[in-house]
Amino acid sequence: MMLTKKQYQLLMFIDERLRASGVSPSFDEMKDALGLKSKSGIHRLISGLEERGFIRRLPHRARALEVMRLPENADTPSVHQTPAAPQGFQPNVIKGDFSIPGSQTAGDAAAVQLPLYGKIAAGTAIEALRDNTNTVDIPSDMLGLGEHYALEVEGESMIDAGIFDGDTVLIRRADTAANGDIVVALVDDTEVTLKRIRRKGGSIALEPANAAFETRICGPDQVKVQGRLVGLMRRY
Repeated sequence: MMLTKKQYQLLMFIDERLRASGVSPSFDEMKDALGLKSKSGIHRLISGLEERGFIRRLPHRARALEVMRLPENADTPSVHQTPAAPQGFQPNVIKGDFSIPGSQTAGDAAAVQLPLYGKIAAGTAIEALRDNTNTVDIPSDMLGLGEHYALEVEGESMIDAGIFDGDTVLIRRADTAANGDIVVALVDDTEVTLKRIRRKGGSIALEPANAAFETRICGPDQVKVQGRLVGLMRRY
């Protein structure tokens, strides 16, 4: 499967860094190494490599990339094709606690590191950019089964539900929700907002929890659920 020049360069850079330290480079490091002006280009390159099966992202950990294979013409063989690793070799996976909360054994970490993707509006909808360079440590007993991520709340439209500006909300990935659930909703494939969802006939209502804000009524094809609220953290 053919790779573009930039995809090839990024794949080899990630593989080299993983071999050297066991830690994937940051998005800023990738951007600088490839001479790109923004991290959005790195996001697209990583998505392309992931779709082609050259790398995969590991859940619950930011910057957790694993090289699955390298192109046949690559100068350096993939770690999956090498003989037994020498003593002290660091594998190309970031080690972490992926156990189900409640099933920890002695010595397991008490916290899970979730990707913090950015700010989400609890007011006017804004685009929530997926940026795997930031993380937040969450007590493992706050999470259940499934894949989770965190978002920082911006706005006051959900204050009557106890969600305030600056809070960090914990989201379980999901594409469905029951009436009354507080969800991360993608509107028209461009805007993301945190609201209570209700289906009324052929329409979908995105309801605020603040009388100063209006309910947004959308068509059934305008809204995609991207996760359900399962927890909240607040700094005083």
